[in-house]
Amino acid sequence: MSIIDQAGSFNLGGRSVKRLGYGAMQLAGPGVFGLPRNHGAALAVLREAVESGVNHIDTSDFYGPHVTNQIIREALHPYRDDLVIVTKIGARRGTDGSWIPAFSREELTQAVHDNLRNLGLDVLDVVNLRIMFDVHGPVEGSIEAPLTVLADLQRQGLVRHVGLSNATSRQIAEGRRITEIVCVQNQYNLAYRADDELIDDLAREGTAYVPFFPLGGFTPLQSSTLSDVAARLDATPMQVALAWLLRRAENILLIPGTSSVGHLRENLATASLALPDDAVWELNRMADIAA
Repeated sequence: MSIIDQAGSFNLGGRSVKRLGYGAMQLAGPGVFGLPRNHGAALAVLREAVESGVNHIDTSDFYGPHVTNQIIREALHPYRDDLVIVTKIGARRGTDGSWIPAFSREELTQAVHDNLRNLGLDVLDVVNLRIMFDVHGPVEGSIEAPLTVLADLQRQGLVRHVGLSNATSRQIAEGRRITEIVCVQNQYNLAYRADDELIDDLAREGTAYVPFFPLGGFTPLQSSTLSDVAARLDATPMQVALAWLLRRAENILLIPGTSSVGHLRENLATASLALPDDAVWELNRMADIAA
């Protein structure tokens, strides 16, 4: 039994995955663009994650682009039978590293084939459609056209399951009329809680919610409350932030990313961190204070 088993498991596309997973975004270069600073370290982090029991890895072929998927293949292929690799499509990278919507049939189809080739797979476990009406957060708009393309690729046997990223409740409902939605991946953390109601709705339906930027992303979480709680519990602030997410709802699956083996071990050790009720009460107030 590995330490992350203490965090429990949840269903993702009909398979049981550990609630503590790994996000591969930081394996690419600065700005999620280009090659990593240390290729060997990137391989070591992935191998350590899987050896530690992680069986849910989040990635995309537009990280790099192509870089993280090629590193995942080099580090882990042939993959363990229990490993679930979740990728996403719907964007491409400009030559300057910019994030550009890529919603046409041709772009989405090419993205699926790029993920298959670079990961060394015949079928993708889960593909999230990244909704790019606004790169900064969910914005209303119909996703019928791009999601229909992804559902067609699913019927062709190239994709097993479909999820949504950067999605509103209305878009999730629209998506479910086209195909089963097995997970939703939106921004959510201690300080940014716009999806509180959505998380509870998805939990009642048994649908996984995967918060990206669980530690704040490019602007890491900073709070005197968070630091004070961490000091009392002899933990790091980031461990406390992850532990709060694990306690927040049983359908939350975490994918904290790092390019450091040391930070990976810190993140995974969160599974054994129990937050007392008074600490949870203090942390819950952080969003009110931030507002």
